[in-house]
Amino acid sequence: MAEGPRVFIAGATSAIAQAVGRRLAARGARLFLVARDAGKLGMVESDLRARGAKWIGCAIADLEGIEGHDALVARALEAMGGIEIALIAHGVLPDQAACEANAQPMRAAIHANFVSAASLAGALARRLEGRGPATIAVIGSVAGDRGRRGNYVYGAAKGGLAIYLEGLRHRLHGCGVNVLTVKPGFVDTPMTSAFAKGPLWASPDRVARGIVRAIDRGSRVAYVPWFWRPIMGVIRAIPDRIFLRTRL
Repeated sequence: MAEGPRVFIAGATSAIAQAVGRRLAARGARLFLVARDAGKLGMVESDLRARGAKWIGCAIADLEGIEGHDALVARALEAMGGIEIALIAHGVLPDQAACEANAQPMRAAIHANFVSAASLAGALARRLEGRGPATIAVIGSVAGDRGRRGNYVYGAAKGGLAIYLEGLRHRLHGCGVNVLTVKPGFVDTPMTSAFAKGPLWASPDRVARGIVRAIDRGSRVAYVPWFWRPIMGVIRAIPDRIFLRTRL
């Protein structure tokens, strides 16, 4: 098997990150995995080794501690000799009612979903710029496409992240580093276990398939599954006078 890409995965124990890791491990990838739970990370490492990963390095880190991001990226680069693919997959799904009742959970949600992810993407950009072809893929959400009463704190964080990534993509254009914004819809993961599931829900593996395809194609924005692009196009197009009367 030809040597696969060198891959940095932040939030490696999340369901989507694990599914992406399995697909890249099957290509013989070299993987540098980052998560804060050592026990879960060890299980993910063992699984990916069994699936064909050529080499795996691990780091235990709380990614919300943004002061450590530059050193973390430097450690991964030193360990692998380069990074061709970086996936930022950490985040939280806050309780909207709790965020409305108290500023602290709102601040925590915005820090985890926007500030931390943007900081890590910036740290990767500083190190990868000028080092050859690479992709920085960041998991956002369709929730960031329009503010809705049921999840506007989460949506605001993901919407801000999308704008940040758009600017970062513009900055890095022409230097060989592509910035990919991934916008999943409803995904059946442990984080959404309490939600009733319907036909629009996707498995982590289906989302991972879309992410890897988007990386391979050099896409800039990927709605996963694909049907969320037209759905969100319609939702964005609804005039406010009508939208405000809905319960979307």
